[in-house]
Amino acid sequence: MNAVAAPGRLRILTVNTHKGFGQFNRRFVLPQLRDAVREVSADLVFLQEVLGEHRQWAGRHPEWPSTPQYEFLADTVWPQFAYGRNAVYPAGHHGNALLSKYPIRSHRNLNISSAGGEERGLLHALLDVGRPLHAVCVHLGLSETQRTAQLHLLCALLDSLPANEPVIVAGDFNDWRQRADAVLGRCGLREAFVQAHGVAARSFPARWPLLRLDRIYVRHLQLHDPRVLGRRPWSHLSDHLPLSVEVIL
Repeated sequence: MNAVAAPGRLRILTVNTHKGFGQFNRRFVLPQLRDAVREVSADLVFLQEVLGEHRQWAGRHPEWPSTPQYEFLADTVWPQFAYGRNAVYPAGHHGNALLSKYPIRSHRNLNISSAGGEERGLLHALLDVGRPLHAVCVHLGLSETQRTAQLHLLCALLDSLPANEPVIVAGDFNDWRQRADAVLGRCGLREAFVQAHGVAARSFPARWPLLRLDRIYVRHLQLHDPRVLGRRPWSHLSDHLPLSVEVIL
């Protein structure tokens, strides 16, 4: 295994890509989304609702990429990526993905779906940033009962990791009632915007953000400069606004 120089800081970005479409599904905006993601210069990008394949839509949109959406977004900027397929249907599939400028040593996708609910998963990757770093990309369900069970499964995953290794958990929690902190605090996580501002960021809907659905949690890491990316073009590239933060190793 080749040694990796440890950075002092990592820029983290999380975004629900809405399968490459703008709000209300009116425009295919994946090329513009790729440009915007590049501008952030993030080291790690957490993606939710990213398509691995959709044969019907591919034939309808001239700009549809020939590769899976997460590979198209990674392009030449993020040489490492991992994908967790959650929802499968006749035309294709979608799930969570992680793009990284640092080596991904291993990854696994944990099925946290419940009977009668949406298909959901936790994408857990072990990265080498000069030391082990665990990244978990999250997309939780729409019902509170479902989310509560999924949060406990997330805590079980975190409890299984080496206690002294740093962790980043980011994604779309659909936690509009703000119940996640009470659960995740018990397994050692701190949320970036709650720590900085006392409350989670408003991220949905993108053009008129009212609900605090998206989060970035850490364990054994310092946080700096949490931001909601709310200006154009971001407000027109998904139904969620992205969040970013720097973590200090």
